[in-house]
Amino acid sequence: MEKKKVAVPLVCHGHSRPVVDLFYSPITPDGFFLISASKDSTPMLRNGETGDWIGTFEGHKGAVWSSCLDTKALRAASASADFSAKLWDALTGDELHSFEHKHIVRACAFSGDTHHLLTGGVEKILRIFDLNRLDAAPREVGNSPGSIRTVSWLHGDQIILSSCTDTNGVRLWDLRSDKTVQTLETKSPVTSVEVSCDGHYITTADGSTVKFWNSNHFGLVKSYNMPCNVESASLEPKNGNKFIAGGEDMWVRMFDFHTGEVLSCNKGHHGPVHCVRFAPAGESYASGSEDGTIRIWQTSPVFRQESEPVPGNAPNPKVKAVADEVNRKLQTLQVGKEGNTPERG
Repeated sequence: MEKKKVAVPLVCHGHSRPVVDLFYSPITPDGFFLISASKDSTPMLRNGETGDWIGTFEGHKGAVWSSCLDTKALRAASASADFSAKLWDALTGDELHSFEHKHIVRACAFSGDTHHLLTGGVEKILRIFDLNRLDAAPREVGNSPGSIRTVSWLHGDQIILSSCTDTNGVRLWDLRSDKTVQTLETKSPVTSVEVSCDGHYITTADGSTVKFWNSNHFGLVKSYNMPCNVESASLEPKNGNKFIAGGEDMWVRMFDFHTGEVLSCNKGHHGPVHCVRFAPAGESYASGSEDGTIRIWQTSPVFRQESEPVPGNAPNPKVKAVADEVNRKLQTLQVGKEGNTPERG
């Protein structure tokens, strides 16, 4: 019987509770970075390519629901259940400022020019903080119909996108009028909103559906039914010809953007998948789960046979061979010490 091939992800441990949000920085002179938000109250920064841990932002006293980096990955921001959003120095991990709210903050996003931070949460108020005047009162935008779940910027920071926990659709707010100018209609509350790197598409996940919208005239371009309820979706940034989605069945699937055909189906998480995001060049993508882990998958995956050991979880023959060679050399060195060891002059 033919053995089934299984994709091998990089598994990133560190969080002690569910991972609920992931965000990749653009590519910088120092590479690109991945920040994760978790219910354990400590956002973590990682090398976006290798998944290696760089640092942890310590200071929140409640679950962190959202985290992000500015375009140069020099500052980070986080939104928390402790009624605050925090601004961090991404190089040192120092807290630069805490923006106090009156209820749980669920979402945050840097503006494209990095001068402003947008937040939203249970208060149903969109707030824009001026990062050049940290102590100034924030600008408040519109009246959201429900508790805010996601926030994003669009069109040179002139438009804000927001979705609600208990209300269907995505609302587009024009900052010139502070009014809703458009609603992207969905049949369920939207749990994930992503603006494509080129600014052409808006990707949304609601219920068991992933939709793609034109970001200029806001018409629906594609809509695909998923195998289960999905919580997050992301469009491949380089060619835009595939997308990923993850949700309650613990699988991370990749689909053809033009046909909706399943291209790959990756299992490894031990709990529902809360967030998925493509890396900025599209060569890999990350998923965060209820199980507290982040998994980084290759877009063109490396496979192993299903019966083969998972790297890091069982002995690897190549690793064992290297270990045996090291042990042999140590034994030789030990014999040398017990015998005629040259004296130092």
